Amino acid sequence: MIARLLRRPYPTRSDRPLVLAHRGASHDAPENTLAAFREAVRQGADGVELDAMVCGTGEVVVCHDEWLDRLAGEHLEVAKTSFSTLRRLDVGRRFGEACRGEAIPTLVEVLAAVPHGLVVNVELKSATLADRGLSRRAVRDIRREEGGHPILLSSFNPLSLMRARVLEPRLSTAMLIASSQDPLLRLWAGRAMAVSALHVEHLSCTSANVDEWHRLGLAIAAWTVDAAADVERCCEARVDAVITNRPAATLALVRRFARPRRL
Repeated sequence: MIARLLRRPYPTRSDRPLVLAHRGASHDAPENTLAAFREAVRQGADGVELDAMVCGTGEVVVCHDEWLDRLAGEHLEVAKTSFSTLRRLDVGRRFGEACRGEAIPTLVEVLAAVPHGLVVNVELKSATLADRGLSRRAVRDIRREEGGHPILLSSFNPLSLMRARVLEPRLSTAMLIASSQDPLLRLWAGRAMAVSALHVEHLSCTSANVDEWHRLGLAIAAWTVDAAADVERCCEARVDAVITNRPAATLALVRRFARPRRL
């Protein structure tokens, strides 16, 4: 009962699941770049999902990988690299000449670039109990630039979510659950932190599971959903959001397969 009272509203639609662009429209543009977020907007996404971590000089940057070998061809650890150095890296060229020159953005820059009214799901990337000030710095940046965005904070780290809610109680939070993890343990942790939602790897989004989670008052987002069969299955299970690399294609499928919520 107390957890329900502490939960913040989660953005939903009554007619279909929200479509959130995973790291932006990352099938069509370099992930977690301003180009990817602009492409997500162009494709009609209801919002974007992004990864946030603290770099070596304390800025909150939007990047998924702890090491930059894959993204930039440089063996650099984000947590130990200054923002000025990160800024000089080209994370777009591996995607093709048209994307050459794309840089790692800050959270503030992404919030400023996404049009008001679109959902922004900020995943707090912290694998340790001490998050190096990530929650505090992310909340600071959100306060500075949130404007008219519905903001969600998600994380695999329940303590990061707890810290953020203590600093800004009005934020909606979501516990991330991978299919390899114990869903019951993650559910307990999430409920203890009064999360508004579970963001669940799509393989675990069965109708029975989603019905049970809804019964507990939790919204459900499925990730990462690209294949048509998986979109259909998640719609059949009546999830509240799908997180996808292909927002335009997924939006068309969601409109086709959407089911009304069970009462």
